[in-house]
Amino acid sequence: MDSSLLRAELAGGTSLEEGARRSLTGRRIAVGCGFPTNSRFVRRMIAMLAPPWTLGRVLVALLCLAVASPALAQEGRRKPPALESVNEAVTKHIENNDVAGAVTIVIEDGKVVHLSGLGKANIQADKPMRPGAMFAIASMTKPITATALMTLVEEGKVGLDDPVSKYIPEFADVKFEDKTLDKPITIRQCLTHTAGLGGSQRVVGSLEETAKELAKRPLRYEPGTKWEYSPGLNVVGRVIEVAAGKPYGEFVQERILTPLKMNNTTFQPNEKQQARVATLYAKDKDSGELTEAESWIGNFETDPYPNPSAGLYSTARDLSKFYSMMLNGGFLGDAKILSRDSVKELTKLQTGEIVTGFTPGNGWGLGYCVVREPQGVSAALSPGSFGHGGAFGTQSWGDPKKNRAYILLVQRSNFPNSDASDLRKDFQDAAAAALDK
Repeated sequence: MDSSLLRAELAGGTSLEEGARRSLTGRRIAVGCGFPTNSRFVRRMIAMLAPPWTLGRVLVALLCLAVASPALAQEGRRKPPALESVNEAVTKHIENNDVAGAVTIVIEDGKVVHLSGLGKANIQADKPMRPGAMFAIASMTKPITATALMTLVEEGKVGLDDPVSKYIPEFADVKFEDKTLDKPITIRQCLTHTAGLGGSQRVVGSLEETAKELAKRPLRYEPGTKWEYSPGLNVVGRVIEVAAGKPYGEFVQERILTPLKMNNTTFQPNEKQQARVATLYAKDKDSGELTEAESWIGNFETDPYPNPSAGLYSTARDLSKFYSMMLNGGFLGDAKILSRDSVKELTKLQTGEIVTGFTPGNGWGLGYCVVREPQGVSAALSPGSFGHGGAFGTQSWGDPKKNRAYILLVQRSNFPNSDASDLRKDFQDAAAAALDK
């Protein structure tokens, strides 16, 4: 507290004013030191500020504050809540060697109602899984890429139904079965995996080089007629670069990560962050044991260029910020990322009656999977819920009806279908059962 303000607060006054004045002084100092203003310590400090005021008494009060502040502030930081039933459900899968460890977080009405780290981040090193562990989130990158693109749509720099060839000329020559397309491939089709594209989602060299190579690949089907999971978001990443006039990774940082204070979400973890990254494992089909695995996904040494389809690392808290923003209609605190209309456009059903992956009852929005008819693994979600999974078992789903999001972070490379895993179902079911009471 500023010394001149303290002197002013301790200046004389009538007897009726004195009690209120010193009470206000004590509480202002308490707020500045970061601990509860109604604590016993603060009440004693206020008493010490009673007249007669002497330099000695004031110095003693301030000295006591300096000594007590760290302990009191620590008391004020409460441990995040954890739902016992969720921990039990996840622990079952850790004990069964489905995963080495997991971080789970559930948010409701913008608040964390569950956060837990269980198991091991690294089995060999006996390293416990902490709630702040970092994970390669693989295809959970796609919704973030789509959201970044939508900021350009709002500015009129990109149209969802623009032909891709407007930004990547090589797509003007794309053919299906040696025939020129009746209609050009659009950005919307790339976002919904209905563009006819297929094959690897890896970025080779740069997005510019990768987009040109994608334009040369034979189409799998007539665009707009089917759904097939694709490298369409890599095309979108290159469109962002052309329209924004800057690298894709830099644009995502400016438009999404920095405004939302997602400080531990990155395409290339620094040295300190790398120490927090959970180890990737695969389950041996014969022994049932977990062994360390490798993948190009999230490998920033072999694949350093930011990948719009699968390149990000993140944490539970950072992802909860992103989904809080989406559930809140494009806002989070003072940060405005999108308008409500743009959020609705991203997360509404775009694929009609076309059958899509990865579990029954789903459709596709723009870069987001959308739950049409909850069933099986998605039974705990409401119709209209949106989200995405990742190759290593990670899951993130926002439920706008309940204003709730479920985020599961693990690192397991060979789930038969990570979106349909029993772990995902048990986690979501347990959380929903506990919170719907």
